[in-house]
Amino acid sequence: MEDKKRDGFSSQVGFIMACVGSAVGMGNIWRFPIMVSMWGGMTFLIPYFLCVILISQSGVIGEMAFGRSAGAGPMGAFGMATKKRFGNQRLGEMVGFIPTVGSLLLAIGYSCVVGWIFKYFFLSLSGGIFQMGQDMDVIGGMFGRTASAWGNNLWIVIALLCSFAIMAFGIASGIEQANKVMMPLLFFLFIALSVYIALLPGASAGYRYIFTIHPEGLSDPLLWIFAFGQAFFSLSIAGNGTVIYGSYLKKDEDVVASARSVAVFDTLAALLAAFVIIPAMAAGGAELSSGGPGLMFIFLINVFNGMPGGRIVGIIFYTCVLFAGVSSIINLYEAPVATLQERLHMKRLPATAVIGVIGCAVAVCIQGIVSDWMDFVSNYMCPLGAFLAGVMFFWLCGKQFVLEQVEMGAARPIGSWVYPVGKYVYCTLCIVALVAGIVLGGIG
Repeated sequence: MEDKKRDGFSSQVGFIMACVGSAVGMGNIWRFPIMVSMWGGMTFLIPYFLCVILISQSGVIGEMAFGRSAGAGPMGAFGMATKKRFGNQRLGEMVGFIPTVGSLLLAIGYSCVVGWIFKYFFLSLSGGIFQMGQDMDVIGGMFGRTASAWGNNLWIVIALLCSFAIMAFGIASGIEQANKVMMPLLFFLFIALSVYIALLPGASAGYRYIFTIHPEGLSDPLLWIFAFGQAFFSLSIAGNGTVIYGSYLKKDEDVVASARSVAVFDTLAALLAAFVIIPAMAAGGAELSSGGPGLMFIFLINVFNGMPGGRIVGIIFYTCVLFAGVSSIINLYEAPVATLQERLHMKRLPATAVIGVIGCAVAVCIQGIVSDWMDFVSNYMCPLGAFLAGVMFFWLCGKQFVLEQVEMGAARPIGSWVYPVGKYVYCTLCIVALVAGIVLGGIG
């Protein structure tokens, strides 16, 4: 099923950087720090780390190996699974349309967010953010206008033009090379920023909070549900992005080691964000009482503008956010682009252009409802896509096939445990995520 002429990653390092780029997004920057703050530092981090280990060694490995085994995106991979089990490829392709559409819908909503990021990155460079001072009415008013209906058309277009320009160059020459530059720079800048923040008066209170543990809190089932949800979405498991990136991976690459590296770097990025944001809020005398876009586009601006060197801090911070946003959005749009290439046999450039026009047009129109749009996709489409991918790979493909694909190219056998963990534990957790999305309104 694999096309030998198909574009792909040229190295395992490039593949890992691209997967890290897809995983390191707004969940790490505006959701993870608030989870750490709300649930009490290490009280949240302990279950979060355990969930990351579990998901990375089941779901991430599974989606990477699934995509590589089929040499295709969700529709092709799902079709391969149903053909193996039922002799009906068309059935799987129809089911695979669900995570493909989910990826497009999430990408469209994310386009609005990345448009905000581009605007605020420009404002940080031009001094517009610094000129707002610490007047919360002014800061909040700027974001209110930006996030309103038709409020940020220009920057959405600019953001998507930059993102699709990278995608148009293909996998090895475009996505891989861009992530090889953006991801190391993101980590370097975040580390530099965390060192600077650590030296500010009052920042130590933030670190003390992060490393505080309340043992009684670990008995709260909701803590574990939210920790799983954060790990689930942070690792970009939705039956689309990791599957399509896996399809570009060479047969001799080690997916087990790759999944482990993605989990480590994604978690490191989330921790660095927490080490910047929570101490910064503590140094600024602010309570970290709000997550989501308000944290990044309102509350942190107030903090940055009140600290020494705040203008430079703002530039570095929004540079990191820009890299995280662009690397994530090109992953989200990749599955729909690849689908046009696979199903309609379109070349890379026109396929990218078609999806780009659709994404841009819809994103501009949904600016006033983007929050509800993202909630719907994140709470329902993403866990459903992950569950379907898990069922297709672990249940339909069979134990022998799963172990062969997972261990292909591995330095050493991973062990047969990966199959029951993926089949029973991981798929069950995907159902938990979907149910929690319905009952609780989201867990990540």
